[in-house]
Amino acid sequence: MDAQIAPEGHLEVLSKAEVARLWDTSHGGLYQLFRSCALAVLNCGSGLDDGKELLERYKSFDISIVQRERGIKLDVKAAPASAFVDGVMIKGIQEHLFAVLRDILFIDGEILKNAHIDLETTEGVTDAVFHILRNANLLQPQISPNLVVCWGGHSISGHEYDYTKIVGYHLGLRAMDICTGCGPGAMKGPMKGATIGHAKQRIENGRYLGVSEPGIIAAEAPNPIVNDLVILPDIEKRLEAFVRMAHAIVVFPGGAGTAEEILYLLGILLHPDNAQMPFPVIFTGPASAADYFKQIDQFILATLGAEAQSKYQIIIDDPVKVAREVQAGIKTVRSYRKQHGDAYYYNWLLKIDREFQHPFAPTHENMRGLALHKNQPAHLLAANLRRAFSGVVAGNVKDQGIRAIEQYGHFEICGDPDIMHAMDILLDSFVKQTRMKLPGKAYIPCYKVIK
Repeated sequence: MDAQIAPEGHLEVLSKAEVARLWDTSHGGLYQLFRSCALAVLNCGSGLDDGKELLERYKSFDISIVQRERGIKLDVKAAPASAFVDGVMIKGIQEHLFAVLRDILFIDGEILKNAHIDLETTEGVTDAVFHILRNANLLQPQISPNLVVCWGGHSISGHEYDYTKIVGYHLGLRAMDICTGCGPGAMKGPMKGATIGHAKQRIENGRYLGVSEPGIIAAEAPNPIVNDLVILPDIEKRLEAFVRMAHAIVVFPGGAGTAEEILYLLGILLHPDNAQMPFPVIFTGPASAADYFKQIDQFILATLGAEAQSKYQIIIDDPVKVAREVQAGIKTVRSYRKQHGDAYYYNWLLKIDREFQHPFAPTHENMRGLALHKNQPAHLLAANLRRAFSGVVAGNVKDQGIRAIEQYGHFEICGDPDIMHAMDILLDSFVKQTRMKLPGKAYIPCYKVIK
């Protein structure tokens, strides 16, 4: 379908010079990035999680900026019909389109081309993430800690999805706001549940934050419940945004992407500088997910050790207990931040090692070269394990990763035999439980574990 849409809020009032800059920039090197992200937003709810297939299915799709005296419009051509109701674009999707435009232009002009932000230093990356989140209006300084980040897979069973809604409902009843990767499955369920909890408590300003990045947005198109969307430039900055904003993290069942998130978080919490910092982390799912979390727990023990296990608790089939534990944990976080003078809205004191910030390109050479051995500190092993799972995610759903697999074959993952054995068991369980791709699609592995 075709449409012309106008922005509301952030991009509604622009000077002539700003409109001209948007026009020039959007028709330059950023256009293809903007087009692919916009298409993913418009494709919300389609059941497609393959970036390459999405771009090929909608080859005729186009989006351009229309200059006007009082601002801009977006001219959309051949967009997915699912983004419209009776010929009118769904308002939430319309807002997401302008959020994508806002973030892509801001990152290019104010972050990547800003001489005052050094992305080669840990402080520079943390500062960049802060500026991107602030520009998107996600940092709210007058709110007491209440933001729960929920992680989990986009490919989960209906029973697991219903469980995420119930957990979200009980969090919403306790006035918790929700932040997820913004896609379907375990990223949508908690938001959906929280809206009911908020409605019952007459909370009219509930926040449902979605955090994405260009490589993953096609596989995890923002669901329309998200009322604040932000696009970070890469997966590492996306993950840092999650942990800097979070007051607690709840992990639902998922696949390789969820394992990547878990390893990223545990690697940070294992850093000696973060040893005393309270950071509530709960793994949870229905009774049918007990074996899933047992496998995750065993993998963590086999690779990172008992200290890593101490950084989280597993709660099975008890949404009320999850919500109560989150609430209690956040009270501890609030007390700690107040005592140490840290902001409630952005965890500046959290130490994030450079190894967790440097963008990892999942090429065949880089995947083969990962240091997957125990002759290193546990938090650095976690960083490398995270990269391995990031490569699997890329080969599964990202356009560039899928094309690399088609051209050069499987990613090869190699390392210590014990670690490879544990990884092979875990990845194989994801395949058997259909957690790698959406149901109905035969999964062809993009990786090979070398024992």
